[in-house]
Amino acid sequence: METAFTPLQSFSGGLLIGLSAVLLMALLGRIMGATGIVAGLIFPASLSDWAWRAALVAGMASGPLVWLALTGRWPEVQVPVDPGTLIVGGALVGIGVTFGGGCTSGHGICGLARLSPRSLVATLTFMATAALTVYMARHGAGR
Repeated sequence: METAFTPLQSFSGGLLIGLSAVLLMALLGRIMGATGIVAGLIFPASLSDWAWRAALVAGMASGPLVWLALTGRWPEVQVPVDPGTLIVGGALVGIGVTFGGGCTSGHGICGLARLSPRSLVATLTFMATAALTVYMARHGAGR
C-alpha cells in the first residue's frame, strides 16, 4: 500500500476546515465537531438549530461536486477494504466518539484551539491509535 504525498491539497483542505471552524464559532458561537453536528441534525433542538446543521452537512457533502465543476472529473477515491470492514470501523468510531466526548474535528481542531486539556489528551490518543493502526495494517497481521 502506497500513501500519496499531496501537500497542496492537504494544506488547502486544512485551511478550509480551519476557516469554516472559525466562521462557525464567530457567526453562531458553535464548535465544529462533525459528530455533534450530525447528532443535532438527526435529533434537532429546534428548526433553526436543524437548518444551520443541514447547511453545513450539505456543504461538506457537496465537495465532490465542486471538484467536478473545477476539473471536469469526479475525485478519485480508493477504499482498500471490503464494506463489512467499513461498517465495523464506522461502529467502532461511533463508540469511540461517545466515550471520548467528541470526534477528531471537535477535539483536534476546535478543542486544541481553545487550549482544552481534555481535547489534548483525546487528540494524542487519536493520533497514537491511528499510528498503531497504520503500522499494524502495513506490517502486522501476518504480512
